Amino acid sequence: MNKFKYIAAFAIGFTYLTTQSFAVEPNNPPDLQTTIQQANQGNAIAQFNLGLMYYKGQGVPQDYFKAVEYYKKAADQGDAKAQYNLGFMYYNGKGVPQDYSKAFEYYKKAADQGVAQAQYNLGVMYKNGQGIPQDYFKSVEYYKKAADQGVAKAQYNLGVMYDNGKGVPQDYFKAVEYYKKAADQGVANAQYNLGIMYNNGRGVPQDYFKAVEYYKIAANQGVANAQYNLGNMYNNGRGVPQDDAKAVEYYKKAANQGNASAQLNLGLMYALGKGVPHSKFQAKAYFKQACLNKSQKGCDLYKMLNQE
Repeated sequence: MNKFKYIAAFAIGFTYLTTQSFAVEPNNPPDLQTTIQQANQGNAIAQFNLGLMYYKGQGVPQDYFKAVEYYKKAADQGDAKAQYNLGFMYYNGKGVPQDYSKAFEYYKKAADQGVAQAQYNLGVMYKNGQGIPQDYFKSVEYYKKAADQGVAKAQYNLGVMYDNGKGVPQDYFKAVEYYKKAADQGVANAQYNLGIMYNNGRGVPQDYFKAVEYYKIAANQGVANAQYNLGNMYNNGRGVPQDDAKAVEYYKKAANQGNASAQLNLGLMYALGKGVPHSKFQAKAYFKQACLNKSQKGCDLYKMLNQE
C-alpha cells in the first residue's frame, strides 16, 4: 500500500455571514386591546408593537400583510425598529413581494438612527450588490459601524474583508483583530479562521498550539473544515502529539458532513492501516464518497483500487 501518498492540504474558508434573520422585538410584550387603541390613535410605538404581534401571531391571527401595514405606519413616523423590521419584510418577501431595493431603503433609515443590525445588513447588501450596486468600500463602512456596536457577525465579516483586501488594503493584523472579537462572541467561522491565521503565521506569529486551540473550539461547534484541519494536525503532530487514531476521529466528523478532503484522507488512512485496521473495503467507500464530492484524487484512487 505504499503507492498511496498522504495528502494534507489545509482548507481555507473565508466565508461571509449573511443578513440577520430575525425581527427586532420590544422589551415587554404589550397588552393587545391597549395596543390596538393606541395604534389607531397614531402612536408609533403601539403601531410597531401591533405589527410585531401580527408578525408573530401573538394575541391575533398571524398575518404578515397586517404586520407590514402597521410597521409602515410606525416607520413613516420615524420609528427605527419599525423601519428595520419593514426592511426585514421586504428582504425576505413576507407580507410584500421580495424587493431588495425597498429593503435597502428601510434598512438605511434604521441604520442612520443607529440600529446595529440594520448597519450590518447594509454591509451585507453592499457586499453582495443586493438592491444597490456592489460596493466593498460601503460594505466595510457599514460593517465597521455595526462592529463598533458589538455585532459579532459584522466583526467576523470585517475580518474577512481585511483578510481578502476587499474594500480595504489587505491587512492580516486587522483581520486577526476582528476575528478575535467575533471568536470571543462564539462565531465558529471566526474561530476556524483564527486557527488558519495561527497555523500559517498570518497577522500573528506562527503557533501550531494556538491553531489547534482555535480549530478545536470551531470543531466542537461543528465546523467541518476545522474538524478536517484538526485531523491534519493530529496526523502530522503539529501543535499536538502525533496521533493517528485522533486524526481518524476528526476526519470522520468532517467526512460525515460531506467534506471531500476528509473523506479522501480517511480512505488513505484505511488503505495504509493508520489509526484504523487496514481495510480495502472502507478505503474504497471513502474514496467513492470523495469522488462523488468532486475530488479528482478520490476518483483516481477509487479507480485504482477497483483495478486491483
